[in-house]
Amino acid sequence: MYWTLELAHHLEEAPWPATRDELIDYAIRSGAPLEVIENLQAIEDDGDLYDSMEDIWPDYPSKDDFLFNEDEY
Repeated sequence: MYWTLELAHHLEEAPWPATRDELIDYAIRSGAPLEVIENLQAIEDDGDLYDSMEDIWPDYPSKDDFLFNEDEY
């Protein structure tokens, strides 16, 4: 399983919190690439709720990780 920013972007509008199966259903309905669906299927299904992309991909970068100053624009 691997994640990239491009793949994670397809789950930004997902109905958080959600179970693995709900995320897979959302990915299929929203037309996400096959890699997103495969990554979600690779997660162990313990019936847990995921609150955000950080729960699935712990290294998911936050806005603080980027050196972009929003106040300048």
